[in-house]
Amino acid sequence: MGSNILYIEDNPDNMTLVKRALEARGYRLLQAMNGLDGVAIAEREEVDLILLDINLPDIDGYEVARRIRGSGKTNLVYIPIIAITANALKGDAEKALGAGCDVYMSKPINIRELWARVEAFVPSPQKTVVPLYRGSTIHGGPNA
Repeated sequence: MGSNILYIEDNPDNMTLVKRALEARGYRLLQAMNGLDGVAIAEREEVDLILLDINLPDIDGYEVARRIRGSGKTNLVYIPIIAITANALKGDAEKALGAGCDVYMSKPINIRELWARVEAFVPSPQKTVVPLYRGSTIHGGPNA
């Protein structure tokens, strides 16, 4: 499994925040500023996880999720999609899940929650430090 994450987001500040946070953990971030570009990148590139804003300038995130799930690229049916949105109305989470998203997160983005959600689907490529007992640690990772 790789570490390529596609973030479909039209807000440059959010894009920069998420890019810095995920690259710090060793992930490679692919970026799309609108829904149609996001679908095209998902179909063209090897993607391990998709972060998806719902309020996009061309097609909304619900439609993006439906198109990705219905793509001719078979593995996109199974790629985890995390909806990240400012929509916090009753029923928004259910609508995102119904469109094909696996997880729903609301903005503002909490970086620790983002890391936890992403790592639940795609383990961090960076070495991890796991406490064994007080004063001792085990270093794990692909090259440990």
